[in-house]
Amino acid sequence: MLGIALVLAAGAAVLLFGERADDPLVPGRTAPGFRLSHLGGQGTLELDELRGRVVLLNFWATWCKPCEDEMPAMERLYGRLGQEDFELVAVSVDDDPEAVEAFRRRLGLTFPVLLDPGARVARRYQTTGYPESFLIDRAGILVFKYVGPRDWDVPAYEARVRRLIEAGAAR
Repeated sequence: MLGIALVLAAGAAVLLFGERADDPLVPGRTAPGFRLSHLGGQGTLELDELRGRVVLLNFWATWCKPCEDEMPAMERLYGRLGQEDFELVAVSVDDDPEAVEAFRRRLGLTFPVLLDPGARVARRYQTTGYPESFLIDRAGILVFKYVGPRDWDVPAYEARVRRLIEAGAAR
């Protein structure tokens, strides 16, 4: 009986004093803020700086083949939508910036690449693997979460982003 009481007391202490897990990051919630360094040491970017634009936030790694496979479609989407009302931000969780730069050059990527060594921001976004992407509206609200690679330049995804851009422009 004493053993059961001790187990229950320990469980209650963990519930009361233990570290609280973050609430699930689901559509409709505000996207977690962050400040990360640009690849190449060109300053930092804070998510709040992108308010007023639709953002496609992508978490990836150089060693991830599905990440590499989706990057050309992301580059095409970025080229089609411009940067006035839309921003595509790729967050690398790699520890080696030189490997990230070689990857960027090899694929000819022109969208912003940020560095998240140690995956601190990726954890705030509750990623479970790579690639994972988040579509964020002009107000900073998470609209969609995508687990796994996507053909970002197909009409359905482009139309989804354009609808968000147009919805914000109408206000």
